[in-house]
Amino acid sequence: MAEFAYTAVDAQGTLIRGTLEAETEDAVLTALRRQGHIPMRIGAPPPFAPTRALGGLAGTLRRPGLRRAELAAITRELAVMLGAGQDIDRALRFLAETTPRARVRAVLDGVRTMVRDGRALHVAMGRYPGSFPRLYLGMVRAAEATGDLAPTMDRLAVLLERERALTATVQSAMIYPAILTLAAIGSITLLLTTVLPQFTPLFAQNGVALPASTQFLIGAGAWLGHYGLAVPLVLLALVLLGRALLRRPPIRLMVDRRLLALPVVGALIGEILAARFARILGTLLENGVPILTALAIVREATTNRAAVAAIDAATQSAKAGYGLAATLDGASVFPRRMIHLLRLGEETAQLGPMALRAADIHEDQARIAIQRLVALLVPAITIIMGLLVAGIVSSLLLAMLSLNDLAQ
Repeated sequence: MAEFAYTAVDAQGTLIRGTLEAETEDAVLTALRRQGHIPMRIGAPPPFAPTRALGGLAGTLRRPGLRRAELAAITRELAVMLGAGQDIDRALRFLAETTPRARVRAVLDGVRTMVRDGRALHVAMGRYPGSFPRLYLGMVRAAEATGDLAPTMDRLAVLLERERALTATVQSAMIYPAILTLAAIGSITLLLTTVLPQFTPLFAQNGVALPASTQFLIGAGAWLGHYGLAVPLVLLALVLLGRALLRRPPIRLMVDRRLLALPVVGALIGEILAARFARILGTLLENGVPILTALAIVREATTNRAAVAAIDAATQSAKAGYGLAATLDGASVFPRRMIHLLRLGEETAQLGPMALRAADIHEDQARIAIQRLVALLVPAITIIMGLLVAGIVSSLLLAMLSLNDLAQ
C-alpha cells in the first residue's frame, strides 16, 4: 500500500485535499468517485515542511515542465489534429516526434504511454502538475466525459493564447520604464561614487565650509563606495522577507486589497482580474462544467486573495441558489462592467457566453490601462531622475562657489 495525495471537488463544489492509502492511483480515483467527488489531481504526498521549504527555493531557480507558451502551442496543435479526426495516441506521438525540445518530448511521451496503458487523458496529464494546471485538467476531464475533446482543446488553446497575449503586453510595456529606472540608478550611483569623490580632497585642502546638501552627498558617496556591494544583498533579503510575509493569508489579503485601491495600478489589476476570471469561468461553463465546479477551478487559478474571498462568497451564494453577480458586486473587487454582464447572462441563461464577452472587453480595457500606466511612469521617472541629477550638480556648484569665495 502506498500513500497518495489528492485534490478533488465534492458534491457541493468545494475544493478538498487529503491523502489516501491504496495500491494504485486508479484505486484512489475509484474511491474518490464512489464518495461522490470529482478528482482533479492525484500524486505523491507533499514532503516534510523543511524539505518543502528548501524545495521551494530550488523550484524558483529551476522550473520543470512545460512553459505556458509551449502548452498553448501543444494545445492548439492537439485541437487541430483531433478536429481532423486523429486519435489522441497518434496526435501525441506526432507532437512528441516533431518537437525539438527534449523536456517537452519527455512530457508528451509520458502522457502517451499512460494513455496507451488505458489511463484517461486527464489522469495521465495529472501526473505532470508542473506542466498542466488544474484548470486544464478539469476541462479535459469534463471533455472526456462528454466526448467533446476536440472543441475543448480549441477552447483551451484560445484561453491560453489570450492569457499569454495579455501577459506579454504587460511585460513588454514594463521594459522601457525598467530600463529607464536602471539607467537613472546607474547615473546617480556613478555621480556619487566617481565624480563627487574627485572634488573631496580639493574641498578638504582649502578648508571650505561645505553646504549641508554637499556634505550629505559626499557621505552618501563614501558609504556607497565602502558598502555598495551589500546593497543588493540587503535588497534580496528584503524581497525574501516580503515573500515570507505574503505567505500569511491576513497580510496577503490586506496587501491585495490595498493594491486594488491604488489609483492607476489598482484599475489595471482589476481589469486583469476581471479578464482572467471571466475568461476561465466562461470557458468552463461553455465546456459543460457545472457552476460550482467551475467556481472551484477559477478559485484555484486566482492569486489575488481579495478576489479569492469574493469567489468564495459567490460560491456560497450559488450553493444557496442565488446569483453570482450580486455577491461579486458586494465584494467591490471586480469592475462594475463585468458584474453587469454577468447579471445579464444570469437573467438570460447565457452566463457562459456573456462571461466570455466580458473577458474580451476587460482584456481590451487592461491594455488601455497598461498604456495609461506607462504614459505616467515614463515622464515621472524622467522628472525624478532629472531632479536628482540637478540636485547633485547644484550641491557641487554650491561647494565650488564657496571655494571661490574663500579664494577671494
